[in-house]
Amino acid sequence: MVHFCKKNPFFLCLLLLYACNFGKNKETRTVFRYNESAGITSLDPAFAKDQANIWACNQLYNSLVQIDSDLNIEPCIAREWTISEDGKIYRFSLRNDVVFHQTDYFQFSTPVRKLTASDVVYSFNRLMSPQTASPGAWIFNMVDIDNQGNYAFFALNDSTVEIRLRSHFPPFLSLLSMQYCSIVPHEAIEKFGKDFRRYPVGTGCFQLKTWKEGVKMVMVKNPHYFEKDANGTTLPYLDAVSVSFIIDKQTAFMEFIKGNLDFLSGIDASYKDELLTKSGSLNPVYQSIIYMQSMPYLNTEYLGFYLTEEQNSNNPLLKKEVRQAINYGFDRQKMLRFIRNNIGTPGINGMLPLSLPPFENLSQSIGYTYDPQKAEQLLEKAGYPKGKNMPTIKLYATESYMDIIEYIAHQLQLLGMPIEIEKMQPAILRQFSSQGKIPFFRASWIADYPDGENYLSLFYSANKSPKGPNYTHYSNPEFDKLYLQSLAVIDNAQRLQLYHKMDSLIIADAPVVVLYYDRVLRFIQKNVSGMEINAMNLLILKKVKKEVK
Repeated sequence: MVHFCKKNPFFLCLLLLYACNFGKNKETRTVFRYNESAGITSLDPAFAKDQANIWACNQLYNSLVQIDSDLNIEPCIAREWTISEDGKIYRFSLRNDVVFHQTDYFQFSTPVRKLTASDVVYSFNRLMSPQTASPGAWIFNMVDIDNQGNYAFFALNDSTVEIRLRSHFPPFLSLLSMQYCSIVPHEAIEKFGKDFRRYPVGTGCFQLKTWKEGVKMVMVKNPHYFEKDANGTTLPYLDAVSVSFIIDKQTAFMEFIKGNLDFLSGIDASYKDELLTKSGSLNPVYQSIIYMQSMPYLNTEYLGFYLTEEQNSNNPLLKKEVRQAINYGFDRQKMLRFIRNNIGTPGINGMLPLSLPPFENLSQSIGYTYDPQKAEQLLEKAGYPKGKNMPTIKLYATESYMDIIEYIAHQLQLLGMPIEIEKMQPAILRQFSSQGKIPFFRASWIADYPDGENYLSLFYSANKSPKGPNYTHYSNPEFDKLYLQSLAVIDNAQRLQLYHKMDSLIIADAPVVVLYYDRVLRFIQKNVSGMEINAMNLLILKKVKKEVK
């Protein structure tokens, strides 16, 4: 304790400020406060494409189904469902007590506007409409279409919805849990049009009170919410949620330490060593005022190779031996220990993250561990002994990953590989990697839904970017065969075996360098309880309680 203060007098002052500020909080209403440094661009669930928008929309809307903390599919607006034997027809029975928000900016013609099956059909058709131009329209690509171009969404009556697929697709229920599939009322869409992004109307446990973009957002408790806890108490427990938009993460951290924020997600280099020990646990200095939650995250961080089909190319990355050498050429465990305070798991088991249910019950594919001798042998086999005569390899990444990229480049340079680092803005890096303009790039894949197919779709040849998420343009007929076969398999155990085979092919062909499997990391004030944590890092606040001091 004394040693810490000598090294960090500034943060001792922060602790004192925290004590003073927190003690003066006389608020009687329970308001949960968090910061969104990335900003929120839309409260229309059709545009819930990034974490900031997803977190907000998750408070405002509901879908037919939802996921629990273990990523199991649970009822939500749909109280139950049936699936045909061939896996193509889904029939949902809806609750009869779900109503849309009545807000200051939008009132229905009746005091209570119940959600019906026609609202579900309307919302799904809107998501697929070219006029909406939703980035989530891909969700229903497997839904059947008739000769007139109508999607097979049907309201059989006020409380029954039927969806028909072209072919069996095992992860379909998981897709329906995404915020893109939230149910919205046609009346609000018709009134606000594109401004629905600022004037949301849903069925969620909170409803929008005010939003001054870039400054503050307040969502208040929905008095007519339908979900209850095990004791029959109506959710949510909180009175309101307040979101600030402090861009600087160091400033947001200081606000959290002072008690002005209840929750901090993730870790930033600016305060990583202050908040965490070298082993990745919470710094003992803060254990009396905050607590930490952590679990494996469905996020695989990797480097991707763009595998063009050019002939006689001078690009050394088109040689499998070079890609394998890069995989063997750096120490992932040391990288995590010194750069990320052991937050994460070394990426030595293929593309599928360890926590992906139910994949964690299957033996993992054996990937690449640190083996410089093996790397040298592969370079020699590729025609570049100790990197001799190898053309320069440029690795593209963003500023926030420079410490990791520089570490990898240094270790590969020790093997004789001429690695150069090119820094890019995040948006440009995403654009260029999707367009195949850069041969070697840093990327990550955060699961859209908790199924291995979501990760394996990155390597299916029909999904080559820009049409799909195959940014490496990897193509392997055996992989494609297994991928299509897995979509037709109903038995989960057989499907997992196919996933395992596909993951092994990816390891062998090395279209990517898996760096690590990330962890969800959350820091919470001691007077807050009931925070659910899950491998999707979805913010769920309906069961959160806050003790007012």
